[in-house]
Amino acid sequence: MSSIKKVAVIVGSLRAESKTRQLAKAIIAEAPENLRFEFVEIGDLAMYNEDLETETPPAAWTRFRNQIREVDAVLFVTPEYNRSMPGALKNAIDVGSRPYGQAAFAGKPAAIVTASPGGIGGFGANHHLRQSLVFMNMPVLQQPEAYIGDLWNLFDDAGNVKSEDTRKFLGTIAKAFADLI
Repeated sequence: MSSIKKVAVIVGSLRAESKTRQLAKAIIAEAPENLRFEFVEIGDLAMYNEDLETETPPAAWTRFRNQIREVDAVLFVTPEYNRSMPGALKNAIDVGSRPYGQAAFAGKPAAIVTASPGGIGGFGANHHLRQSLVFMNMPVLQQPEAYIGDLWNLFDDAGNVKSEDTRKFLGTIAKAFADLI
């Protein structure tokens, strides 16, 4: 068996019990045993402002950057807001990419899974996020592409994925990501 890899999970939705967070948990449930996941929260990050980039930046920034530095890879699971990523996620990208030349994300493999209640499954958010990750030299999982539509109907009342085909697809994503890492 290959060595254990630590993966940060960043969820673009700030709601504690969001469907997007449920989706992240469903992916984790299908992942190979050599991956260890840690949710890295983004809701407490002050908006990025270079004036705050002093010898003592906001404590939440330091916590976030250190958590990202300590992992081998990053799984992004996010809803789509107005054909792009949520503002909180873009802010987390900005915080983690600074100070310039010291990006916590630099070079870490990444996977992007986007979701929406509509049929195109967060296509816009996926590609906007991908643009930022390319700039930070993060190798991003290319296949399978992961746009999860009809998110609000994905889970039963107990929080389980209703469709066996969808559950298998989430496992395919997790396996391909493990291979990339």
